[in-house]
Amino acid sequence: MKYQFTTVDNCKVFYREAGNPENPTILLLHGFPSASHMFRDLIPELADQYHLIAPDMPSFGQTECPSRECQSYSFDYLAHVMDAFMEAVGLEHFAMYIFDYGAPVGMRLALWHPERIDAIISQNGNCYEEGLGKKWEARKAYWAHPTPELRKQYESAFALETIKGQYCFGTPEGSVGPDGYTLDYAYVQLPERAEMQNDLIFDYQSNVRLYPEFQKYFREHQPRLLAVWGKNDPSFIPAGAEAFKRDLPNAVVKYVDSGHFALESHHSEIAGYIKDFLR
Repeated sequence: MKYQFTTVDNCKVFYREAGNPENPTILLLHGFPSASHMFRDLIPELADQYHLIAPDMPSFGQTECPSRECQSYSFDYLAHVMDAFMEAVGLEHFAMYIFDYGAPVGMRLALWHPERIDAIISQNGNCYEEGLGKKWEARKAYWAHPTPELRKQYESAFALETIKGQYCFGTPEGSVGPDGYTLDYAYVQLPERAEMQNDLIFDYQSNVRLYPEFQKYFREHQPRLLAVWGKNDPSFIPAGAEAFKRDLPNAVVKYVDSGHFALESHHSEIAGYIKDFLR
């Protein structure tokens, strides 16, 4: 494993890299409120057969990024930085592992560069309205009528107990260690991080608006797709995994008995599904 930085678009992007670059590449895109460390157990399971690159997106993890005075934080911005990152590290063809926030970022990359995408592995990476759990009803109301008071309420998303709940809900008892959620909480305490993340919560509506474009991409380009889902995730529910089959009849859908951060408890099982799918 190598731990490296490269500077693109005024961001010093941190990334993990493992495996032989001569092997097929998988770009691993993390979700909220995590960073590339969420792949710490998966990468060693795949590194003997694949070349793996896992960046920290702007406002996450170890990546150093502009202040909110200089830069607006949106999913378009995250995707443009990841696009520049791909150019900087020379990614021309790759499979994508997309999770949570990594899904709308990765899908923007697919819209912009469909010729580069060899396959998609979506782990609780939603692209359909029916995959949105109940909590999104309140968020849609916030998007429609934003107020400073509602924005303030979403600061609860950065509390340690909330982050821990994202990791542990729906997982077998005792299967999730404290490392991931403790580190995520530490990152969100960094200067301006909570406000950047709150900006992204509000901008998530841009992803829902793009769902029809993502689905059109699926229909037109028919990428190979594996949806491997923590079936107990309250944020992105199993209906979102099944929906891929509507546009991709050959999509492979698998479930693990876990929640949102399914890699914390089922990384070996998920690695097995990936190997079977990509072989």
